Order: sequence, then structure tokens, then C-alpha cells
Amino acid sequence: MDLRIIRSPSEGTKELIKRRMGITKESPLDGAEAVGLIQGRMIDMVCAADIAEKATGVDVYDVKGICPQHMTLLAIFGNTAAVEDALSEIERKLKEGMYSDYSHAY
Repeated sequence: MDLRIIRSPSEGTKELIKRRMGITKESPLDGAEAVGLIQGRMIDMVCAADIAEKATGVDVYDVKGICPQHMTLLAIFGNTAAVEDALSEIERKLKEGMYSDYSHAY
């Protein structure tokens, strides 16, 4: 899983992300101080979205790639501290295995 943060994203970067999300009007990205980007396996991205939304006041969206049926990139929008906290929490929980191997619970 790859994680990146863009602090104070340019308007062009915001527009690029909005286009990949299929957004043509206003969105939470417009007022965002920072954008966190996470790329990885779909199973990890769903868990990462859950962690981020529970950890801080951020908005989480999937960003479409070449194959729109596959969610491989998440964009996390919010103020800089919230996005940084969300990325740290995702990294911590997935490294600790807090979302792993629940197959035995069936």
C-alpha cells in the first residue's frame, strides 16, 4: 500500500482529482487544505476508508483509474491535521493487523 499527502494542493491538482472522481460541480475537495492519497489492493482500500472516517473528520472518496470497476486509489480530503491523522491511523492499524484474517470468524 502506498500513501502520500499533498498539503495545500493547487487548483489544477484539485481539478485533476475531481475529473478522475467524475465530479463536475462543487465537492468537499474544493475547500480541502490537504489531500491524502492511498493506493493498494481493494480489500485494504475498503478497510482504509473505514479507518479514516472513524478516526477523524475527513471525507473519503474512490478515484477511478483506467478500469473504473476497480477501486485502487482513495482520496482523503480535509484540513491538514485531520488528513495526517487519518493516514497515520491507517498505517498503524493495517501494520498491526487490526483488519486482517477475519476469515475464521464465519
